[in-house]
Amino acid sequence: MQNTTKYQAVASHEAKKGEFKKAVLLYSGGLDTSVMLKWIQDEYQAEIIALTIDIGQNEDFGPIKEKALKLGAVSAHVIDAKEEFANNYLSKAIKANADYQGGYHLFCPLGRAIISKVGVDIAHQENAQVIAHGCTGKGNDQVRFEGYITTLDPQLKTIAPVREWGMGREEELEYAAKHGIPVTQTAAKIYSYDENLWGDSAEGGEIESMSKIPPLDNILINCKTPKNAPDQSEILEIEFEEGLPTAVNGEKMVLWKLIKMLAQIGAKHAVGITHLVEDRVVGLKVRGIFEEPAAEILIQAHKNLEKLVCTRDENEFKTAIDQKWAYLCYGAKWFHPLMNHLNAYIDSVNKKVCGTVTVELYKGKVSVVAVKSKYSLFNENLATFMKNSSFNQNSSAGFIELWNLPQKTAYNLTKDIYNQNT
Repeated sequence: MQNTTKYQAVASHEAKKGEFKKAVLLYSGGLDTSVMLKWIQDEYQAEIIALTIDIGQNEDFGPIKEKALKLGAVSAHVIDAKEEFANNYLSKAIKANADYQGGYHLFCPLGRAIISKVGVDIAHQENAQVIAHGCTGKGNDQVRFEGYITTLDPQLKTIAPVREWGMGREEELEYAAKHGIPVTQTAAKIYSYDENLWGDSAEGGEIESMSKIPPLDNILINCKTPKNAPDQSEILEIEFEEGLPTAVNGEKMVLWKLIKMLAQIGAKHAVGITHLVEDRVVGLKVRGIFEEPAAEILIQAHKNLEKLVCTRDENEFKTAIDQKWAYLCYGAKWFHPLMNHLNAYIDSVNKKVCGTVTVELYKGKVSVVAVKSKYSLFNENLATFMKNSSFNQNSSAGFIELWNLPQKTAYNLTKDIYNQNT
């Protein structure tokens, strides 16, 4: 149902009618942004510059540009940002073992950071006063876009038509049909998708009801389901230099192409599918279906290599740093000073994350089956159960006595107080 409560702009960065003549629309070509391209022209009497950014989504950008112009955009930009996205954003995610709330590798918030940056650049180029986005009032992306845009340029303002008009999906489909706006969504398949080089997500429909099992055969757009994945596993050797992957099975390639290749291989083996119950920035608890095959492969490989070359203290502290990094990335704080400090530490650790990781992919699972590095802390002569002279076992008993001293002392002094079982 359409929201009958009239929306009121209360934030200082929200543009009002009559305050601007030109707006950059972050345009995907989907239902929301296609409807709003027409709606903004009618409601705000403003010129629209459509901006579509290629960060690795599987799209034919030519028709998207043509569609924007046919719907009334005065100009339409298509920017290829795949290389920048991989080198300046996904590289940091790999080094930070990006993981929010158990399996979400943050493809969407990473994409929102670079889209915001490019959007600000185009607004400056086009002398536009406003950037429009297609987010609802219930999601995280409104916080990311508006926060990032006004951080990068406090003079820019934003509008969020979906938040203003209060239309649901059914009303949007009716609006599109009435105004001759071509869209791919239907009432039968109403899922909302987002996609880039690092992964994709689906929301809506049965996914929104926690008590229902999402029909993956009808939802997934890239990955096979585990039951339909090949019965034969696949082995990959991934080479890392200073925390970043540089080659797969001996083939060197630039980062974005390596990620794209792993995404295709991982999707074939149903890798990286996550049913995530997440806590949104705005306080809602929701569910989404995520497909992040390349991210799952690379983060599992990187994490295991990092574990091999770091001490226990380093690994424990890095885990805490990674968790904070993930929460900042998810929580619309990509440009926060703390993120710079975290990345500096993460880069320092990753200087020694060099080596080769062998992974096995099979029916939805990534198994790290071998790891080697010139910085490996594993010493076969010390660790082996075979007889050797490198490890002085005469020292073990004395170590045990001192290690156990605090526990032994505390237990015997307090066992009567706490009624500890003996």
